[in-house]
Amino acid sequence: MNRKVSVAPMMDCTDRHERYFLRLISKNTLLYTEMIVDEAISRGDKKKLLEFNISEKPVALQLGGSSPKLLAEASKIGEDFGYDEINLNLGCPSRKVEKNKFGACLMKEPKLVAECLEKMQSATKLPVTIKTRIGYDDVEDYENFYNFISTIRSTGVKTFIIHARKAMLGKFTPKQNLNIPPLKYDYAYKLKKDFPDDEIIINGGITSIKEIKGHLDKTNGVMIGRAAYHTPYFLAEIEKEIFKNNDVLSRQQVIEKLIPYIKEETKKGTRLNQIMRHTLGLFHGQTGAGFWKRYLSENMCVRDADIKKIDHIMDKIQYKNLEARVG
Repeated sequence: MNRKVSVAPMMDCTDRHERYFLRLISKNTLLYTEMIVDEAISRGDKKKLLEFNISEKPVALQLGGSSPKLLAEASKIGEDFGYDEINLNLGCPSRKVEKNKFGACLMKEPKLVAECLEKMQSATKLPVTIKTRIGYDDVEDYENFYNFISTIRSTGVKTFIIHARKAMLGKFTPKQNLNIPPLKYDYAYKLKKDFPDDEIIINGGITSIKEIKGHLDKTNGVMIGRAAYHTPYFLAEIEKEIFKNNDVLSRQQVIEKLIPYIKEETKKGTRLNQIMRHTLGLFHGQTGAGFWKRYLSENMCVRDADIKKIDHIMDKIQYKNLEARVG
């Protein structure tokens, strides 16, 4: 599994439509699902929750939960659906998540986390990984973080995705937790030195190729979050500069390739806005980007958007010369 660059699991963002869209831009970036709760998989519509387009691969399933039994069952189901990796969420800091005992609050219970991971690994042949913060509330010293990771390592897990901020449980909103706690990249760097044989992926506030290259000198991989969602064509730059692949579609070609997918999905009942909302940032930094966002917002990112308008979208791109600078 190539984890040199990946796109973070993001609630209400990295659904199957977003992943299909991003895969058109980047062939090599590893993609993650939104967090899916183990109990939802156990009791809910598994096909609706887990089905994805084969074109999205490689794609990892991120699970949320704290029941060893349910997480093990969900891991096996994820394997059966064709995912390439199972990831346990130990980093989400929202009040709802804490109330239901999953996410970052589990950093308080390393033995329970270890039990969950042991059961998950026994249930699937896929690699089981974790995504975690570096601490929580006032517990933010490196020694505590080191001990937490050491407990997890004892289960056989070898890949650790480190969001290099602590989580403020019940004190900040999820948005505040993405911005207010300071980034401490040195924790991930030190972890790599302490566990040189393990795979350490760094995450948090990374927005440029220069930053990615700098982190890759000290860790095994970089996970991109909001930058990938708000400026998705950043992945084309990553494809060229990091993966050394120049066979990249232009922005216009991405939309051309997306249209057949849109038509097929809308026949199944998917609404146009559920797909097109993910493309708002495609022309970021290009001439006419404001027109693109405005046109989508008014015509394709509304609940009752008319699918017939998709047939004219290429005319809109060409008319406004949106891609004056391809790259």
